[in-house]
Amino acid sequence: MTMAALAGTTLVWPGTTLDRIWVLNPRAHLQLIPLGPRVGLAFLLLALALGAAAVGWFQNKRWGWQLAVCIIAIQVLGDLVNLLTGDYIRGVTGVVTAGALLTYLCRPPIKALFS
Repeated sequence: MTMAALAGTTLVWPGTTLDRIWVLNPRAHLQLIPLGPRVGLAFLLLALALGAAAVGWFQNKRWGWQLAVCIIAIQVLGDLVNLLTGDYIRGVTGVVTAGALLTYLCRPPIKALFS
C-alpha cells in the first residue's frame, strides 16, 4: 500500500524530492511517466484498495478476504501477461509467488476464518 501510494504521489506530482524513490525501479519510472498523472491516480486508488483489504483482513471481515483474493488474482493475471509478453523472469516469479499466495488464501481453513 505504501509503495503504491508513493508511486502514485510521485506520478501525480512529479519533480519533488520523492522522485528519488524511482532509483529502485528506473525502468518502471520510464514506462509510467509518459502516461501522466492519470496513472498516478490509478496507483493512489490501488493504495486505497490495498489499505481497505488490510483493514477488512485484520478485522476478519468476509469482504476483506474477498478483496484480498481479488487483488491477488489480478496480480496473477498481470504476471501471466508479463510471462506471455516475454518478461519470463518477472512472469514466472510473479505467477509462482502470487499463485501460491492465492492458493493459500483459498484453502478452506483460511476461508473459514472470514465466515
